[in-house]
Amino acid sequence: MGYSPPSKCAVCGSALEITRLSCQNCKSELSGTFSPCKYCTLGDKQKLFLDTFLQCRGNIKEVERSLSISYPTVKGLLDELIGTLFPAESSTEPPSLSTADVLDMLERKEIDAEEAARLLSQLKNKERQS
Repeated sequence: MGYSPPSKCAVCGSALEITRLSCQNCKSELSGTFSPCKYCTLGDKQKLFLDTFLQCRGNIKEVERSLSISYPTVKGLLDELIGTLFPAESSTEPPSLSTADVLDMLERKEIDAEEAARLLSQLKNKERQS
């Protein structure tokens, strides 16, 4: 495989366009203006996170272990990735967790008991403020 192409101009920071494609086998070339796939514009850190997240089948506890990072860091990286890939959808407020959601995550071993207790405490505090 080769190097990953840059997605931003080194001079001004604007998005780069793909304007030429070539075949390694027959050496033919195609010129035009082509859009890269949305995954091609991810940074190395985001690609590593996405690969790990998929390999762990979305299990946040497994992602934590694999990357040696905390639950809030995993959630932050996931939010950042979603914001990059789906900017229109991420501009809205994310749905809040319910007690049932937290308990389901605990049952699926996506979070540990300590994290579940923290999230349930936050939910209780939100209910008191409402």
